[in-house]
Amino acid sequence: MTDSGSEQSPARGLSGAVARLGASLLGLVRTRLELASVELAEERDRVQYQVTSLVVAIAMFMFALLFAATWIIVYFWDTNRLTAIAVVAIVFAVAGAALLMLRSQAARAAPIPFAATIAEFERDRAALAGRVDAEPVEPPAP
Repeated sequence: MTDSGSEQSPARGLSGAVARLGASLLGLVRTRLELASVELAEERDRVQYQVTSLVVAIAMFMFALLFAATWIIVYFWDTNRLTAIAVVAIVFAVAGAALLMLRSQAARAAPIPFAATIAEFERDRAALAGRVDAEPVEPPAP
């Protein structure tokens, strides 16, 4: 006589293992998605702060430059008005070009969004591929 519990035990053990594996994978995906959502919120806040600061700073500098340029032109109005206007225009053009170059450098130096999430997914992929002891892979360079 065979014990019906012992016949179902391997099947229950296998289905239990599959269920535990599925639950572990879902937990892993959930953790990674939570990390991605935190990084997304941080990135959104960082971009919002930068854009707001940039807009306010540009407005303040525009007023300062407008009044400085007006003062220079008025000061030289009787003697060299065209030269004063040309110099002011050239200074603005050079300053604008310099600011565009600085902005370009800052954009290239910015961190990669979601770098930690990408690194965690790479570690997970390596672990699932059987390379648990593999060195962690760095996220791609910008």
